[in-house]
Amino acid sequence: MKTSFAKRIGSRKKQILKRLATARENRFSRCTSNPNPVLASNSVKYELADRTQAINYAGVSAMLKLAEHVGLTDAINQHVRLLKSHAPYHESDHVLAMVMNVLCNGSRLEHLERLRNDSTFLDAVGADSIPDPTTAGDFCRRFQQSDIDSLMQAINEARINVWKQQDDSFFDQALIDVDSVIVATTAECKEGMDISYKGSWGYHPLLVSLANTKEVLAIANRSGSVHSAHNAAAYLDKAICTCIAGGFRRIRMRGDCKFSQTEYLDGWDALGVRFQFGYEARANLKEIADNLDASAWKKLTRALPKNKTNETRTKPTNVKRQIIRERNYVHLELLHEEVAEFESHPTACEKTYRMVVVRKNISKEQGDVRLIDEIRYFFYISNDLPSVSSEDIVFGCNDRCDQENLIAQLSSGVRSLCAPVDNLESNWAYMVITSIAWNLKSWSALLTPVATGQEQEHRAEKKRLLTMEFKTFLSVFIHVPCQIIRHARKTIHRLLNWTDYTPAFFRLCAVLNL
Repeated sequence: MKTSFAKRIGSRKKQILKRLATARENRFSRCTSNPNPVLASNSVKYELADRTQAINYAGVSAMLKLAEHVGLTDAINQHVRLLKSHAPYHESDHVLAMVMNVLCNGSRLEHLERLRNDSTFLDAVGADSIPDPTTAGDFCRRFQQSDIDSLMQAINEARINVWKQQDDSFFDQALIDVDSVIVATTAECKEGMDISYKGSWGYHPLLVSLANTKEVLAIANRSGSVHSAHNAAAYLDKAICTCIAGGFRRIRMRGDCKFSQTEYLDGWDALGVRFQFGYEARANLKEIADNLDASAWKKLTRALPKNKTNETRTKPTNVKRQIIRERNYVHLELLHEEVAEFESHPTACEKTYRMVVVRKNISKEQGDVRLIDEIRYFFYISNDLPSVSSEDIVFGCNDRCDQENLIAQLSSGVRSLCAPVDNLESNWAYMVITSIAWNLKSWSALLTPVATGQEQEHRAEKKRLLTMEFKTFLSVFIHVPCQIIRHARKTIHRLLNWTDYTPAFFRLCAVLNL
């Protein structure tokens, strides 16, 4: 970052801190209350600027340069061949236009029209025009499954370029998570949709992600009626290949009981891939657990949730519990957990694997009456070495639940898991394309440099960017007002506002040579 930028950023930070401190002092020093409201108390007048042009998306151009810097733009044009002629748009233009739409708070293809009609925005991204919504929809409809696989291959090539710039500790272990989600639609004519197990019409996409960085490794759209694990092994294999090519020394896969695909476990074990999958609580496994010796069980102690301590404090009245008792509802409450393990030989496997079982003792009440306690079993299958304890396997499988937060971000934040087009493949393409916006968030965090002497602060900042909600990322990194100044050979983006992440933004710009 330039020294002059650092001085301006420091000055802006001092100004706002001084202003807030002065306001706080004035608030406590007043003897009487303020007779007028604070907000909108000043005189306001609106005018239209004549020469000055500005946009509210300072970070969009940086994201486009990031895509170019990591090789995503070239990889898309090299692998995805859908257009006979480029008049004027290339395949990367169509893809990145939809990504820009997401970064600029567009939740529908129709919102591309808003960007097309903003001349200052077009100046900022260096384009005379961008594809309109109809053209974008037609582009999605051109995709076949092979084209979507090519697009994901292009994204993976860019992803590996980002990984190559990380520290050696980054490659210790890749944590691959897998899950599926129902994408419901009220439409009646979308090809490939069907009734899901939840009773809703729509699609049932598969999501494979990297827990280390929250990146989306693969999305596979499927009919709404298919099993959760349908074709999951194929995309897990591709994710394994990507992580091996990226340089990870160890790979671990995690998923719930729907993804313990026993016919593939031997193959993954032969590759040296570790796995931790939930396993269906079948009758024969419950019988084995019932017959385990008492000495095989040991108490499962979980760590306290974040920001919680052992300190006791006065608890407020449990209103929910009162209502349950008054209305004579059944109430279940976990008393304690125990863990044990035994060897298991699934029918589709040639080897035996570790089967870890958690026994939950649950109290059962109805109104004020205590009923017989309930015992529930949860099973997990793994090929981890004996050095990995049963507790660690359970906690590892439970940590996979963080992928639910990623699914929530892709659904409501990025709005990638939706079906705006007319068939399975076109909606699949839209899901993959718009998920690039989320990956760019992860890549920008990974590529933000750590300055010497400020390692602790900057590493914490990178971690916050990686784990940040998408809308928060947009507000601090993308939706920053800036003045657009056009020169003969360059376009200057002059930021008009300061945020806590402005220093990180300029450090990323330095990496991108902006």
